[in-house]
Amino acid sequence: MNDQSKQLASTGSGLEKPLATTLLLLRLGVALVFFMWTLDKLMNPEHAAGIFERYYQMPGLGSALMVGIGAAQMILVLAFATGTIRTVSYGLITVLHAISTASCYPQYLNPWEKPNLLFFAAFPMLAACVGLWLLRKWDVWTVDGFRERVKNAEQ
Repeated sequence: MNDQSKQLASTGSGLEKPLATTLLLLRLGVALVFFMWTLDKLMNPEHAAGIFERYYQMPGLGSALMVGIGAAQMILVLAFATGTIRTVSYGLITVLHAISTASCYPQYLNPWEKPNLLFFAAFPMLAACVGLWLLRKWDVWTVDGFRERVKNAEQ
C-alpha cells in the first residue's frame, strides 16, 4: 500500500478498494479506445492518414509514417494501460485526447448531422483522462503501484 492509499485508508472511509477499482476500470476503458485507434494506424495506415488530413489539417502523411506513429503510440498505450510511469503516460494520453477532442470542433457545431452526435462521446472520455491524471497516485493496481508496494516492503 503506498502512502496515498495508507492516508485514504486511515480516514476509515472504506474508499480505497472502490477507488482503485474505479480507476482501473476508467484506465482500461480509455486504453481500449486508444488501442483501437492505434491498431487503425498499424493495420489501416491509409485510413489513419485520412483522419490526420481531415481532422488535424495534416495532408500527405504516408503509410510508413502512420505505422511509425502507431508503433510509438502503442508503447504509450501499453504504458498507460498497465499504469507504468503514470505521471508521463497519463499526462500524454490526456494531452493527445484533448487535441483529438478539440480538432473535431466543427462536428460539435452541427450535432444533428450524422454522425456528429457520436463525437460528443469524446468529452466524458476526456473527463476520464483528466480524472485519471489527477488521481494517478491513488491508481494503485498498476505497475507503478506494484513497484511502490515492493519498495515499501523492503524498507
